[in-house]
Amino acid sequence: MPPRTQPRPTAADGAPDLTRLFGELVRLETELCGAVDRRLRADHGLPLPHFEFMRVIARTLDCRVQDIATELSITVGGTSKIVDRIEAAGHCARRANPDDRRSSIVELTPAGKRLLARAAVTVEDELRTRLGPALSDRSAVQFTRTLTRLRDAASG
Repeated sequence: MPPRTQPRPTAADGAPDLTRLFGELVRLETELCGAVDRRLRADHGLPLPHFEFMRVIARTLDCRVQDIATELSITVGGTSKIVDRIEAAGHCARRANPDDRRSSIVELTPAGKRLLARAAVTVEDELRTRLGPALSDRSAVQFTRTLTRLRDAASG
């Protein structure tokens, strides 16, 4: 890995360098997603996007494609295509939505639940390996809160 440069954290006028912050966030996301995706594929044959979708399905009561799209900030069309792939792999199933005939409810299959449980342990291990040395538990909680506030501010 090439050495990281250490530019000043603030602009010349003393204000925070938000462009640098943005760049660091983008690169961190790229590096973490790549590492976690490689590990999930190697250990479980599961792409990271499928893992993320399966997490949303598992925690959302009467989950619809729209719910997944909203949670992950992506389009309904793109979401539907990935749900189709997860379903084809036997990890989820759709059933009629009793409250809205135009949509269906997406549920993990028993095999999908087992895979998600194993994959979650793998993801946690990979993230702990990569983030743990630089981030205490307390710092991780605070950083998560900060990222949530930033997402809320950026989406508003």
